[in-house]
Amino acid sequence: MVYDLIVIGGGPAGYLAAERAGHAGLNTLLVEKRFVGGVCLNEGCIPSKALLYSAKVLDYARHGEKYGVTAQNVVFNHEAVIARKNKVVKTLVSGIKSKLKKNKVTVVEGNGSICGKSPEGYQLKVNDQLYTGKRLLVATGSMPVIPSIPGVREGMEKGTVMTNREILDINEVPSSLVIVGGGVIGLEMASYFNSAGSRVTIIEMLDRIGGYTDREISEILMKNYEKKGIEFKLGCRVVEVKDGSVVYECNGERLSSPAERVLMSIGRRPVTEGLGLETIGVELEMGGIKTDERGKTNIPEVYAAGDVNGRSMLAHTAYREAEVCINNILGKKDIMRYNAIPSVIYTNPEVGCVGETEETAKQKGIEYEAAKISMMYSGRYVAENDGGDGICKIIVDKKHKKLIGVHMIGSYASEIIYGAGIMIETEMMVKDIKEVVFPHPTVCEVIREGIFEL
Repeated sequence: MVYDLIVIGGGPAGYLAAERAGHAGLNTLLVEKRFVGGVCLNEGCIPSKALLYSAKVLDYARHGEKYGVTAQNVVFNHEAVIARKNKVVKTLVSGIKSKLKKNKVTVVEGNGSICGKSPEGYQLKVNDQLYTGKRLLVATGSMPVIPSIPGVREGMEKGTVMTNREILDINEVPSSLVIVGGGVIGLEMASYFNSAGSRVTIIEMLDRIGGYTDREISEILMKNYEKKGIEFKLGCRVVEVKDGSVVYECNGERLSSPAERVLMSIGRRPVTEGLGLETIGVELEMGGIKTDERGKTNIPEVYAAGDVNGRSMLAHTAYREAEVCINNILGKKDIMRYNAIPSVIYTNPEVGCVGETEETAKQKGIEYEAAKISMMYSGRYVAENDGGDGICKIIVDKKHKKLIGVHMIGSYASEIIYGAGIMIETEMMVKDIKEVVFPHPTVCEVIREGIFEL
């Protein structure tokens, strides 16, 4: 059988692409080597949020006095948290499989490797079985970067050094946890294990946490973490991992932190090895598959979406890239835009960001205006966050009077930021945003308040 489309990889980009293609009537094959749902659903986005919600409930139970609620004998059951996490994942994976079946997508489990091209189409070998597709969509995702630091490989073999995959299934809460890397994954795991009872230390090479998050917001987040007892070692480099400790250098001094467990969280890289991309000449760029704004590679009828292209390693980016690819395959003109993709850190407090920061605006030579407003301007925020220190920062193109960035830290940021993304995507003018009616009382009202500061 010759398929209209073969999708390699069953993560967010892959399964959504297959679903959309099948719904449109394309005879579609989806190949997944591990679990349908990919890293996001099985080892990343979803399971981590299940853990973080449990931690949030625990924090509320422990610190409810200021809201007039006193709980006694609060017990945290990590095993029950993991069991619930597994139940959540199983439910969602079942839902995805059901949708793929409904749209008549054939799913094959195994490692797929491109063998070349025949007159009928591109050939893919899976479990010694040969499949042919008129088109290919590569959506193999990404994997953790494992640095060549002495002791890391040995620790991974022993189980004392972990990536996001292993730590989400750890049986016990470690007495001490050192997280190497202060990006989103590291921060979210720090939040959970700190609440669960671990002594958490984050070692980061940069002078800030949160990657490209607005600097002021990352500083507020760090202060909140420090109040909870999380330690930060910024501008430091890990040089060795030993049994029970992590050795690092900071300002020329060699130091160490106790570590029953170590989480390596210094970034991710596209999965392109072993796919046979070279057999058809697919071009790579910075380790990922090079694509244009339509998701096309340099090879006709070969597309790539999701983390494998290395552009924006977020599940929601992958969803949109998958839709762009399928639309173009179906003859519908569509392009991918990256200027208004929101990013979120799902800690407590939450961080939501979209568009330009002051730093990136300066780097691009954009003349801008910025307004910073306390989240205390929101009546609901004040009612629900006693002593909260959240802020909302608005960035506007001074010349064209258009919104180009919104950055916030506080409750519900994850659910609010998409609205700011729509405003940026549609190039809304400041004067038009001022006419938008926000429901009251809501936390999202701070965006309107911030706009009126300009």
